[in-house]
Amino acid sequence: MEPPTKGKRLILFPVPLEGHINPMLKLANLLYSKSFSITIIHTQFNSPNPSLHPHFTFQSIPDGLSETEASPKDIILLFSLFNTKCVQPFKECLSSLLSEEPVACLISDSIFHFTQSVAESFKLPRIVFETGSMTCYAVFTHFPLLREKGYLPVTQDSQPERAVKELPPLRIKDLPVIPKSDQEKHFELCVLIVTKIAASDGVIFNTFRDLEEQGLETLQKQYPNLTVFPIGPFHKCVPEEASSSTSDQSCISWLNTQAPNSVIYVSFGTIAAITKAQFLEIAWGLGNSNQPFLWVVRPGLVHGSNWLEPLPKGFLENLNGRGHIVKWAPQKEVLAHPSVGAFWTHNGWNSTLESVCEGVPMICLPCFSDQLVLARYVSKVWKIGLQFENEIERGEIEGTIRKLMEEKEGGEIRDRSMKLMEKANVCCRPGGSSYQCLDGLVEHILSFD
Repeated sequence: MEPPTKGKRLILFPVPLEGHINPMLKLANLLYSKSFSITIIHTQFNSPNPSLHPHFTFQSIPDGLSETEASPKDIILLFSLFNTKCVQPFKECLSSLLSEEPVACLISDSIFHFTQSVAESFKLPRIVFETGSMTCYAVFTHFPLLREKGYLPVTQDSQPERAVKELPPLRIKDLPVIPKSDQEKHFELCVLIVTKIAASDGVIFNTFRDLEEQGLETLQKQYPNLTVFPIGPFHKCVPEEASSSTSDQSCISWLNTQAPNSVIYVSFGTIAAITKAQFLEIAWGLGNSNQPFLWVVRPGLVHGSNWLEPLPKGFLENLNGRGHIVKWAPQKEVLAHPSVGAFWTHNGWNSTLESVCEGVPMICLPCFSDQLVLARYVSKVWKIGLQFENEIERGEIEGTIRKLMEEKEGGEIRDRSMKLMEKANVCCRPGGSSYQCLDGLVEHILSFD
């Protein structure tokens, strides 16, 4: 007998940034595995490669962004532009698709808050995909309260160490703000996103219940009528596809020569940037730690330099092969490698989740927004990592690496990381929480008829 989903079409609309497109395409694969037909509407800016996903239909819309606007440097401005410039092209594209065949529902990235009113105008159900963690999303839902209580906006006069009593164990310095951005605009955007999610037909998270029980409880308390689907980790629940990135396999051959659990893997994602001074402290801290390290330095990571120019002369040569620097690494493959013993990360949600899934303890250096919340949770709630609390300095780096790799506390962190990894593996299997939630999502979509 054919599954009831056979031929039912879903339209997915991802935000065109790496950390948003990739999980949305994995979600599409998950739903495709349940026999839905998939159409991806995408902007011309940073568009996905359709040839990597021949089983989906792709529809491109103009985003109207000029070359200077199409940059994640000012992320709040970029998101605001998307929400104004994409409205008309998206509406026209959706109208044309709906005239061709029935569509079961729209699944759009939460950042595209304008899609709620567009979906309503077509009487089309809209489910939201929130690409961040439930834990952090629960903090965003508290933004009006945090402002009322005087925690927001965060100013130079705010006491960074002061506890946010309503959201333990967060302190003011852990609130998901974006330094040097317009805090008022950020606040408005977050409130708008949360309001439109509350009006939607449900929200999907790339997470699993055992990891974010606290976030889930907070959300259900605040929005008792909102249906929440924690159906991740996607990459554990659905087979991997070919990646569009140019793979630098040299790092895997290098890892093959290293001792088990000995390598510090260092990567700060696709957007974060650091100063030359920070870059040098990281280099010397890694160099002095006496641990082997694999460091991803993508071009543009360091303000004002193309790649490795700020490194002292002879730095790498003096390590005698103990350090390996690449422009890009196949991260999931690296984290799954038996030589990797720790992940120094910026704590973007995708990176944090991938680390959890491989049982790799973390060293946390968050840069902005949800990363600040996640670093605090990794170190103080899940207790599967250590966080740098001060301006990074080589001595502190060396000491943190030593604590994690050689001391008793590091051993305890590693044990907890392994236990959480087990839970991540179980949740996608038949009977597991994410497996059941996915079935629930399929039933929910079919109920829209």
